[in-house]
Amino acid sequence: MNVIFVLTKTGEEVLEMVSHDVAGLLAAVKGENVTFPFGTFQYDFHTLDHYLENGTYRQELVVYLKDE
Repeated sequence: MNVIFVLTKTGEEVLEMVSHDVAGLLAAVKGENVTFPFGTFQYDFHTLDHYLENGTYRQELVVYLKDE
């Protein structure tokens, strides 16, 4: 599934990736911190978005992060 990390405050997308273990990924980001090379953040909330792309329905997990 496509996963996008977004900063809640600015709406800036900071990372886009594909994961086949969405439950594990969510459990990990809900921990103490989420660290990227450019900063450390905390889980805020997530949404599961569905969209149509080239006639096929797709899912996308959007994980929102807040500053520490």
